[in-house]
Amino acid sequence: MAEEKNTENNSGLGATGNFIHSYIQEDLKGELNKIHTRFPPEPNGYLHIGHAKSICLNFGLANLYGGKCNLRFDDTNPTKEDVEYVESIQEDVKWLGFDWEDRLFYASSYFDKYYEVALKLIKEGKAFVDELSAEEMREYRGTLSTPGKESPYRNRSVEENLDLFRRMKEGEFPDGSRVLRAKIDMASPNVLMRDPTLYRILHMHHHRTGDEWCIYPMYDFQHPLQDAIEGISHSLCSLEYEIHRPLYDWVVAQAGFTAHPPRQIEFARLNITRTIMSKRYLRRLVEEGYVSGWDDPRMPTLIAMRRRGYPAEAVKDFIDRVGVAKADSTVEGSLLEHCVREALGDIAPRAMAVLDPLKVTFSNWPEDRVEDIEMENHPDHPEMGTRTVHFGKTVFIEREDFMEEPPKKYNRLYPGNE
Repeated sequence: MAEEKNTENNSGLGATGNFIHSYIQEDLKGELNKIHTRFPPEPNGYLHIGHAKSICLNFGLANLYGGKCNLRFDDTNPTKEDVEYVESIQEDVKWLGFDWEDRLFYASSYFDKYYEVALKLIKEGKAFVDELSAEEMREYRGTLSTPGKESPYRNRSVEENLDLFRRMKEGEFPDGSRVLRAKIDMASPNVLMRDPTLYRILHMHHHRTGDEWCIYPMYDFQHPLQDAIEGISHSLCSLEYEIHRPLYDWVVAQAGFTAHPPRQIEFARLNITRTIMSKRYLRRLVEEGYVSGWDDPRMPTLIAMRRRGYPAEAVKDFIDRVGVAKADSTVEGSLLEHCVREALGDIAPRAMAVLDPLKVTFSNWPEDRVEDIEMENHPDHPEMGTRTVHFGKTVFIEREDFMEEPPKKYNRLYPGNE
């Protein structure tokens, strides 16, 4: 039992990740020999403690089952992405103790392949160029209780759609004027399957591809293709993507990856009391000047935790104790602090500090007399050595430890007391 518990700890799953184990073990009994996972952050900000859960889960599972884990940047939205975030994410993953070896990938590296799949769908009559405005598209989509309506542009010929899509790529049309949509089912009970958008026009410089592209794939189109292209066996994502799974599977199948398609498994994201767990809101705190930066010690980002002195092992221990479950829940922030104290308790030297100093002078102590007091740096680890503290005529105490007119049973310093 002890060995089994240690195995789970190394995986980052904790005690409640058994449902993921069961999925993987079921797959490994079939034609699948080893698992291949990925951590796919969007480089539009610094990672926070919630991302640490995904990092530990994906890399931990790969380590546990002798598989591989890719680090892949989902850089298909140039409006908010930056090389600074790419570099910081790599530092965070390394700080947590994981290694992607030679498997560093970028979604932007596959732009040509996404485009080829889009052309394939158009030629097979499974995608079309739409000119509805965003507002019209929302009206045509319908509601959860009523089916949607087909776009008037849905039945264009293959030739016309190919011509329009190529002209979109060549930059002939302005932003927002046209999109490429899949042709699936406007009456589907899953609203995301009602002819979802695959490509949009965006004339903006990309940090890796420059001005080569002015059309960019949507997440639900490019993400499953990335997984399939890289041979990912298990695509682990948070619960909000459960409704996206039918579209994920549809894209993979239509693109022709039918031999060993990736399996999407959803898990509950990390929620901590009194903690902002959204990169979008954390970015606002930085950009609007509420904090000094992404590494402000008040932030729940991994770079801020390093600055506060949190050991990586404490963060991993916290993630392991929280575990992985199917249902959303909120964890007390005090648990993270407990893990930090426990991790530091065995490795950090001890010292006393006066935060709000009040000067105290001993009138009956000789002016030139100083006594050296030897203090141990750690009560349980003598190998950490000692330090010398000087005691003389003047010392500093905490201001709250002195009162001129104290209440009854006040046992600190006050006039006339020893």
